[in-house]
Amino acid sequence: MQSVSLIIRCFNEEAHVGRLLSGAIRQTRPPDEIVVVDSGSTDGTLSIASTFDVRIVSIAPELFSFGHALNVGVAASTAEIAIFASAHVYPMYDTWIEQLTAPFDDERVALTYGRQQTPPGGRFSEQRLLSQWFPAHSTRRQRHPFCNNANAAIRRSAWEERPYDEQLTGLEDLDWAKHAMDAGHSIAYVAEAPVVHVHEESFKQVVNRYRREAIAHKDIYNDQEMGMATATRLAAINILGDYREALQDRRFQENAVDIPRFRLAQFIGTYRGFSQSGPVTDVLKRRFYYPSANGNIASDHQNGDIGRPIDYDEPSTPQ
Repeated sequence: MQSVSLIIRCFNEEAHVGRLLSGAIRQTRPPDEIVVVDSGSTDGTLSIASTFDVRIVSIAPELFSFGHALNVGVAASTAEIAIFASAHVYPMYDTWIEQLTAPFDDERVALTYGRQQTPPGGRFSEQRLLSQWFPAHSTRRQRHPFCNNANAAIRRSAWEERPYDEQLTGLEDLDWAKHAMDAGHSIAYVAEAPVVHVHEESFKQVVNRYRREAIAHKDIYNDQEMGMATATRLAAINILGDYREALQDRRFQENAVDIPRFRLAQFIGTYRGFSQSGPVTDVLKRRFYYPSANGNIASDHQNGDIGRPIDYDEPSTPQ
C-alpha cells in the first residue's frame, strides 16, 4: 500500500475546513499525513485546523498562486501519493481516499480526480455544470487532460519530474495533466470518490473565477479564443437548457433569477478572459463551455454501494 498525504489549500475557510478534516479521518484508508497550506487566513481557519493532527505551512498572500500553493504542499509532504482537496469540499463516503487512490496500482497513472457535486440546495446551474464535468461513471484511462484539483491525487514521482506552473492564473491542474500525458502518463477519473463542493460566491466572484480560468486556458492552449457573439450564444444556450431542466424538475420558480445570473457571470468572465474573437471548437473547450447532450443532473451516485455515507452531524474525535 502506497503512503498518502492529504494537502489542503485554504484561505479564510473556518466555515468548511473542520468538516473536510472530520471526513478525512473517518476514511477506511485515512491519510498518513495532512498538510494544510494557508495563504494568510485572518479568521478561525488555523485554530480549527490545529485541533487535528495536521502540519500547517504558511505562504505570504502576495506570493499566492494555485500552482505555488500546491508545490509548497507537496514539497512539505513525504508520501508517494498526494491528494489535493480545496478547504471548501468534503467527502461524501468513508471510501473517498480508498477509491481515489486505487488507480495508482497501475504504474502508468500519474493523476486521478474524483466527482464533485453541489451541496443540497446548491445553485441549479452549477449542479448541471458539475454533472457535465463530473459524470456518474468512471474513466480509467482518460483521453484528454481535463481534471480538477479540488478533488484529485497525483503520484509524487511525476510531480518531481514537473512541478505545477506557478505563473498561471488558474487551470494549473489541466496544464499539469497535459504535460503528464505528453510524457506518457495516464489520467483516471473516479466517479466513486465524490465530494461536495461548496461555492458561496457573489456575481462578481463568479465573473472573476471564470475570467481567471479563461486567461489560463488561453495561456495553456494558444489557439483558444472566444468572441462576444460566441459567449452570448453559449450563455443563451445554457440558460435555456437550465430553464428546461428546472421546469422538468419543478424547480423553475426558485431558480428563475439565479440561473441567468450565474450563466451570465460565467460567460462574461470567460469572454473577458479571452482577448481575441474566434471559434471554440476542440473537445476541451466543449467540456468547459458547451452543455452536454444529456445535461440532466445525475443522481447522488449510480455506481452501487461505494461506501458508507459520512454523517457529519455525528461527533468525531480529531486525530
